[in-house]
Amino acid sequence: MSFYNSNGDVSFIKKFKQVLFGSPRNVNDSGLFHKIALIPLLAWVGLGSDGLSSSAYGPEEIFRSIQGHTYLALFLILAVAFTIFIISYAYTRIIEHFPHGGGGYIVATHMLGEKAGVVSGSALIVDYILTITVSITSCVDALFSNLPIHYQSYKVMTSTVLIVVLIVLNIRGVKESITVLTPIFIVFVLTHILLLGYGIFSHLGEIQPVISNANQNLTKDLSSIGFFGIFFMVIRAYSLGGGTYTGIEAVSNGLQIMREPKVKTGKRTMLYMASSLAVAAAGLLLCYLLVEVKLVPGKTLNTVLAETLFGNWRYGNIITIITIFSEGALLFVAAQTGFIDAPRVMANMAVDSWLPHRFAAFSERLTMRNGIVLIGLSALLILWYTNGSIGALVVMYSINVFLTFTLSEFGMSRFYFRRRKTDNQWKKHIVIHLIGLVLCATILLITVSEKFAEGGWITLLITGILIIVSYRIKKHYLRVRGAMVQLEDNITEIYASSQSKVSAIINRKEQTVIQLVGSYNGFGIHTLLSVIKTFPELYKNIVFVSVAVIDQGMFKGENSIEGLKESVIDSLKSYVNLAVKLGFNAEYYMAVGTEVNETAVELIDSIKKEYPNSTVFSGRLAFQKEKFYHRLLHNETAYAVQRKLQFNGITNVILPIRVN
Repeated sequence: MSFYNSNGDVSFIKKFKQVLFGSPRNVNDSGLFHKIALIPLLAWVGLGSDGLSSSAYGPEEIFRSIQGHTYLALFLILAVAFTIFIISYAYTRIIEHFPHGGGGYIVATHMLGEKAGVVSGSALIVDYILTITVSITSCVDALFSNLPIHYQSYKVMTSTVLIVVLIVLNIRGVKESITVLTPIFIVFVLTHILLLGYGIFSHLGEIQPVISNANQNLTKDLSSIGFFGIFFMVIRAYSLGGGTYTGIEAVSNGLQIMREPKVKTGKRTMLYMASSLAVAAAGLLLCYLLVEVKLVPGKTLNTVLAETLFGNWRYGNIITIITIFSEGALLFVAAQTGFIDAPRVMANMAVDSWLPHRFAAFSERLTMRNGIVLIGLSALLILWYTNGSIGALVVMYSINVFLTFTLSEFGMSRFYFRRRKTDNQWKKHIVIHLIGLVLCATILLITVSEKFAEGGWITLLITGILIIVSYRIKKHYLRVRGAMVQLEDNITEIYASSQSKVSAIINRKEQTVIQLVGSYNGFGIHTLLSVIKTFPELYKNIVFVSVAVIDQGMFKGENSIEGLKESVIDSLKSYVNLAVKLGFNAEYYMAVGTEVNETAVELIDSIKKEYPNSTVFSGRLAFQKEKFYHRLLHNETAYAVQRKLQFNGITNVILPIRVN
């Protein structure tokens, strides 16, 4: 689609937008989905970086919480690896049952009901916003840690710039943004293979002394604080390290962007992510023990570990800097997960009318630009509100993901329990989900009790407000839908006059109605009858125009566009049959696009050349009392198209369709 100014040249603004965000994609390209979808390796980079980056702070939080009893890390290594296996396996089952993505929101909605779904979806949206802010802030903290103190005042500004860069990259396209960030991911993987490999294999001789020391200290603690004292210490450390698992659900949420076959790609991506996270998190805890890492003020444990291991190497300082710098850079990549998954959760909720329907719409680049921009702006607001304080952000970040985990595991457990009479393997599957439910619920409860007074309440408050707003939006859409059903019920008898005659050949020179329609419903029928009633005996032809809009609800795979076209054509044929029954000559035109306005205007321009004596008609919902939020919840397609058509010299009449 081209954009021209009055001199016939492409306008500067449109040129700039295309350079910045990329040219529009051809939605009629049969191989489009294949071109923009991700293979497992790229999906691992885009979605796995969130989980893998948590190794920069999750294991450290565990180790810090057991100071004085560091031998307990041996038990926590097993617990961390086991938890990663359980959660990732559970989400692998979710991928199999929900191959079109949606993750926690879809699971809770289908398994527990829409109320649980909106709670899970709202929690996920807030969680992904905080993923962006926490990741970027941690990244900037790492980048500025070796700079002079007077540069610290630029941290918030730098974080702001990085978030804006990610907004632009993601509007261009998910695959494009991940391709740009892949080198950072590779550097992190290589440096940490070196760090963990050297740390473990150069200290193999320390394993036996560490185990012997653990036995001695365990016996000592059993006699002093008892079994339950040790147990609660381990549980507390395990729960406070819950940030280690926060990115595991990202794969199931982002299945829409994966290459066919989606289930196979998703499961392989999950395997890559879970394996790398388990190795990184458990490996770091083991290295802390073997190297006997000590807390150093102003330094992370990973920094101390790298300095200890590489300190005597010839280029040890350089390798240490690259290793720690790659952690900070990976956190920048991890923020990508928020931009990939949050708009998709919002789109799924929009399809179900919990959020404004426009959040399900694609841009010309087939990205959910509305969601990306809103998520990015929200991350910026939280960044400015906390002034980039990582302590405050981590507290806010710590709860929502395990709320979603818990609902998902409960939903899947309920699902298999209900299938116990028809599924011979239900016991095998339900055990995994029940274990996951206990683990996730435990982490959630302890995290809430530990962090609530420190700021966890803010996250719960924001999530609660989003849930309330979602219910208000849903209530409004249900009212409008009810009014439209009533409108359809009122149109009960549509019949043609016995004196009407339809010509076999349409005379394109006669007066013609060009009506912009959507699906075949009372809204479109009422608009047609209003035209006939308002202008009796004037028009002889009626041309129905519709745009097959590709949005999140439709774009499920390579065959989805063809199915969408067939659905739109069926609706158009119904309108044509109705017009013929009413005594008019009629035909239809259709185009495919990511939004109605530009596509419809371009199509109507071409139709106008064939029907020179034509007038464009469209309908618009008219409320008795217009509210400020109506424009947000209902697209202003009729007015937007009218403005563009009028500029092109084409008459467009908007007929009000009243709803109570």
